Amino acid sequence: MLITSNLKLQTFKRMLSQPLQSKFTISDGREVIIETGRLARQADGSVTVRQGNCILLATVVANKEPKEGQSFFPLSVDYQEKFASAGRIPGSFFKREARLNDYEILTSRLIDRALRPLFPEDYLCEVQVLVTLISSDPEIMPDALACLAASAALAVSDIPIQEIISEVRVARVEGNYVVNPTRSELAKADFEFIIAATDKNIMMVEGEGKECQEEDLIIAIEVAHEAIRVQVKAQEELRRLKGITAKRDYAKPLHNEGLRENVNAFAKAKVYEVAKGALAKHERSDKFAAIQEELMEHLKKEYIREEGGSLPEDVKKWAKTYYADLQYYVIRDMILNDKVRLDGRKLDEVRPLNMEVDVLPSPHGAALFTRGETQSLTTVTLGTPLDSTLLESAAISDYSKFYLHYNFPPFSTGEVKMMRGVGRREVGHGNLAMRSLKKMMPGGDFPYTVRVVSDILESNGSSSMATVCAGSLALMDAGVGIPKHVSGVAMGLISKEGQFAVLTDILGDEDHLGDMDFKVTGTRDGICGVQMDIKVDGLSMDVMRKALAQAKEGRLHILDAMYATIAEARSDVKPHAPRMVKLFIDKEFIGAVIGPGGKVIQEIQRETGTTVNLEEKNNMGEISIFGTKKEGVDKAVSWIKGIVAVPQVGDVYEATVKSIMPFGAFVEFMPGKQGLVHISEVSWKRLETLEGIVHEGDVMKVKLIGTDPKSGKFKLSRKILIPKPDGQGQSRQEQSPPQGNN
Repeated sequence: MLITSNLKLQTFKRMLSQPLQSKFTISDGREVIIETGRLARQADGSVTVRQGNCILLATVVANKEPKEGQSFFPLSVDYQEKFASAGRIPGSFFKREARLNDYEILTSRLIDRALRPLFPEDYLCEVQVLVTLISSDPEIMPDALACLAASAALAVSDIPIQEIISEVRVARVEGNYVVNPTRSELAKADFEFIIAATDKNIMMVEGEGKECQEEDLIIAIEVAHEAIRVQVKAQEELRRLKGITAKRDYAKPLHNEGLRENVNAFAKAKVYEVAKGALAKHERSDKFAAIQEELMEHLKKEYIREEGGSLPEDVKKWAKTYYADLQYYVIRDMILNDKVRLDGRKLDEVRPLNMEVDVLPSPHGAALFTRGETQSLTTVTLGTPLDSTLLESAAISDYSKFYLHYNFPPFSTGEVKMMRGVGRREVGHGNLAMRSLKKMMPGGDFPYTVRVVSDILESNGSSSMATVCAGSLALMDAGVGIPKHVSGVAMGLISKEGQFAVLTDILGDEDHLGDMDFKVTGTRDGICGVQMDIKVDGLSMDVMRKALAQAKEGRLHILDAMYATIAEARSDVKPHAPRMVKLFIDKEFIGAVIGPGGKVIQEIQRETGTTVNLEEKNNMGEISIFGTKKEGVDKAVSWIKGIVAVPQVGDVYEATVKSIMPFGAFVEFMPGKQGLVHISEVSWKRLETLEGIVHEGDVMKVKLIGTDPKSGKFKLSRKILIPKPDGQGQSRQEQSPPQGNN
């Protein structure tokens, strides 16, 4: 018994000390190590992926059986960055990681979209993939390694995936295509795309560019695919070392092929008739629903022998599934064979467009964009640098002065749903629109923080592209100096047995029909953003080139209509938008403008009704003054100029009496600068006291005559500006300075 226990202990120690590794190198010889068998060993699959000091832990667990009644594949993917990975403590109130931030959600979506097609269509067991950054490297972008980690965890498990994939980022840096560039290299890139693929097929593309060309995107995909093939081989090697030779069996849904034939025979012609009827969205949905009701009544005659009985639940469930499948194949065949779409359009035709700007009186910019049954009401708000948003991850904390929020309320599709905050889909759609428009945003000295909000009022396909178009129109309406319009169009591709059809401006009902759906945004001169999902094997680059060329035609058609609506940005912001003046001061005056504990700058803002932002840049003080009223902005400018101005002996100023002492009056002759008018400098007449002659708040003209050699305080004179009287008679004006100028 003791010998057996010792053997078990030795085996356990050996498991801890002998992890399995597979390595590969990417461009310029950087090494990536995939390791399993050391961490999280109770998960179905777990690996770490390391490049430099960046280490990701990926785990995957799948239930052995699907839940009863499960009709869809429940895959959940979460990517999270631990702040400890970069030696930081979270800045939240609770000082711990909470809900995923937008960057983590977007990375989770990149992994999810690449992994989901790997699972068999009839696999319905719940799968959870967790990818965690446990060590951060300031130069390594972890999102480019996250999908590799997730795929490797699946590869070393017995979960039944069909293929192994990986994902890389490709950027063009100074004319060179770089795989998984460092953070420093990425800052110099003119485009970047994240591409996922198996060793044979491209699965997903997402990224942005500074007006890159379609052929640039094709080359980036080809470069990525070569790098991904190396990473797939490394995962296969790790799986071989782990000894995974077979995948687990799973319970497959039961089917009734006789019922399927019955459904097809009854409904096929009816579905085709509705599909080619060029009906509106809800009318078409109602007619498809009516056919389903007829189908159920038809099936009752065959499956129910008792009057008033109902269909068995399994028959009803199968019938609905087979009817949905029938719609899918009938509509696809109609588009491929008849070259006709659900709403009657040609394959390359964009739906009717309607655009308006300045549609709301109070926002700083507003546009209403309608394309068919999709509509976006988009507003632009101009704010100060204090309104910038914090973008925080484990490696970096940065502020952005441009952000876009996308809202998709349930009424936009005629549905009733709980409003539970922003979902992952909304974050993803908003991000695609944001990064597309950001490419045209003015940089450098542009002072405003800009918030764009897109509220989708109607949706029947491609609401994210409507957001891009409406956002571009609203920015020009707000007077934001974007040099060119940006538009976008959603595309689809259907293929079968060598045939293919590329669809421009797809409907919501066409979205799930295709073998590839992709969205392309850009100007007349090039691409600004791409999001592409490919669901078919063996898609050639020639077909992709044709699809991108057709997408460009659609984009240009929409751009023509946008330029006809508003050709260029307004020359100025609207009257009710905040005004801005920027000043530059010597570094030595920054403290004087701020004041002790911020006293001076707070007083300026309070008294003028403006917002004053001061930053130190390039060894200078940069001051931005924002206000909705010109008078307040001018007053703040004068105030700050007074603080930083250097008084010159001999200059004349209007001064306000601040306090009276037995030996004279202290006056403020410039903002923040005070000096003494000695009692002997008030009047040519000898005065014993200033009581009854000078009062606090009086305004008088004074001349700077010098500074005190000991204290450095300013010495001012009133009498020097008054003609010296002849004889003993003194004018009344001399004896008592009145309120106002003197």
